[in-house]
Amino acid sequence: MKKDIYVKLMAGQISGTPGFRCCGSCRLFSNNKVRGETMKEKSINHKKHFLKEDDSQRKEACAGQEAPRGNYYYVAMYLRLSREDNDVGVSCDGNAEGRDGVFRAESNSIGSQRELIRNYIREQEDMELFDCYADDNYSGSNFNRPEFKRMISDIEAGRVNCVIVKDLSRFGRDYIETGRYLDRVFPALGVRFIALTDRYDSFLADAGERNIVLPVKNFINDSYCRDISIKVKSQLAVKRRSGECLAAFAVYGYRKSQEEKNKLLIDDYAAGIVRRIFSWKIEGMAVSAIARKLNELHILSPKEYKKSLDLNYRGGFAGGSSPGWSSPAVKRILTNEVYLGHMVQGKTERINYKVKKNIMKPKEEWVRVENVHAPVISQDDFWIVQNLLQADGRVRPEKKETSPFMGLLFCGDCGEQMIRRVNHYKGTEKVYYICSTKNRGEGCSRHSMEEGVLKGLVGDAVRGYANDFMEQEKLFAQARERQANLEAVVSCNQEIVRLKKEQDKYDSLCLGLHEDLRKGVVTKEEFERLHSKFQRKADFLLEAEKEQEKLVREMFRSGVLSAGRLASFQESLELKDIDRHTLASMVKRIRVYEEKRVEIEFYFQDRYKAMADINQYFTVEENVGNSLRKNRGKAVSETTSSQTEGGV
Repeated sequence: MKKDIYVKLMAGQISGTPGFRCCGSCRLFSNNKVRGETMKEKSINHKKHFLKEDDSQRKEACAGQEAPRGNYYYVAMYLRLSREDNDVGVSCDGNAEGRDGVFRAESNSIGSQRELIRNYIREQEDMELFDCYADDNYSGSNFNRPEFKRMISDIEAGRVNCVIVKDLSRFGRDYIETGRYLDRVFPALGVRFIALTDRYDSFLADAGERNIVLPVKNFINDSYCRDISIKVKSQLAVKRRSGECLAAFAVYGYRKSQEEKNKLLIDDYAAGIVRRIFSWKIEGMAVSAIARKLNELHILSPKEYKKSLDLNYRGGFAGGSSPGWSSPAVKRILTNEVYLGHMVQGKTERINYKVKKNIMKPKEEWVRVENVHAPVISQDDFWIVQNLLQADGRVRPEKKETSPFMGLLFCGDCGEQMIRRVNHYKGTEKVYYICSTKNRGEGCSRHSMEEGVLKGLVGDAVRGYANDFMEQEKLFAQARERQANLEAVVSCNQEIVRLKKEQDKYDSLCLGLHEDLRKGVVTKEEFERLHSKFQRKADFLLEAEKEQEKLVREMFRSGVLSAGRLASFQESLELKDIDRHTLASMVKRIRVYEEKRVEIEFYFQDRYKAMADINQYFTVEENVGNSLRKNRGKAVSETTSSQTEGGV
């Protein structure tokens, strides 16, 4: 019955009445009811049990006996120390020893709370200690605490009819839940509540204390939690912005520095596995195939690897019961920017300081700090993998060899991936690609292309692009050495000129709409719709223009590409057959049309066009300069000749 009452109280279905208490047999009765001699004898027996020094003997002696009726109290001593107060760690019967080994005597320590309550109980003739309940290192912002739950169970069982705490904040800092227990649950269950330093006793308090003083103190305690939460969030935000790693464990491939706990250092073994994963992906392996290969090689998964290092690791990702590698685990590695040397944090946040549930934040609000630790993967390889992941294919387990065009080959008309087919006829093998839409019978056409023909076309195009790129790069390197006027170079960039022209067009359209609205050519609704559309387009072009300017400036400052990437371009010129790695590192997408027509989208085309524009600018400037010098030299020659003739 008592448990049913408690459940209804917590659900808010009934309200407690201070004038009632509960005996051990779960019957409600009035506090003013006169007790008989039998109850006094039971109280004396209980007192004898509690005089025993050994707690286990005392609990065993009291087991099965209900709390006595009358004005005799068996006390639950409740102690709590939250994380923000925690510089000590003690048991209920132990000493208060600090984390640095120094004994402390703070007012909020478990030890001082225990002694204060014990001294109070010794002075009371009608009280005996039933048990001590200590929640060490638990926040008061909620009541999800193991010892508190055990105390409530003992109260429900009728073993405890009085709860004593040092102060109200030790009981809890949640204004609503603390008020629910003190105003409704405890009164209905006949439990006396005492907060010593706050001088509050539920059986002696008047209406003013219950209705004014107690709620105000609980509200102040709740506000303390909110202030602490705000301060902690602010401190963590500062650390995130400075690039410090706030995770409890380093990501796979790194380890935490012993000197600076928020700094990441490369873990050589795990970093080698990460590099192999990226290399396999560039070679054309699907994510699922990579996971399967790692398991076949008996390489420990990130979780099992951390456990093998004796780290008390508990992963934040839900997974199956298998301890091995999985496709999601591999994909998390392939998409994690931490391997570039960057820190990306603040992806989630708690709803508030009372609710521990985390929610995902928009990507724009993530905190991203670049180049804070040593990279494991190069920038070029990382972005190549990101492009390949957008068209990650599935490879049958029995296939040992992957297609060199996997993730790169698409139908030029419907945009779907091309699929590989193998025909066996009279001992010969013919490999070709067809449109996956046509293969499913959903329209489009076959766009059939033999693999050998495709390799030839793509190989010629790749070598031609690499050759042109390297020639432009040589000219650009010479232009950088001249230390030309960068602003003049930026203004002559053809892409920037085109973007500015487009932006001016949409700005003019916006201005024209105002005139049309004034003349009544368009309605207000049409004006707002069109103006919003044109303005968005103009803003987009402005951002594109800024990005192009940023690209040109960056090329002049750091060069077109890294030395390693330029070396791969040079190597591709000497390859007779284009391999998978060269394709993945240079080709972004291949579109196949009917009649064997192929269109190839290369990486770094924006840089190639920018180089071409800049080189053209310098070529024109050099030609103009040469022409001026030639004309000036001719004029000087003619003047000298005239003077000579005049002298003669």
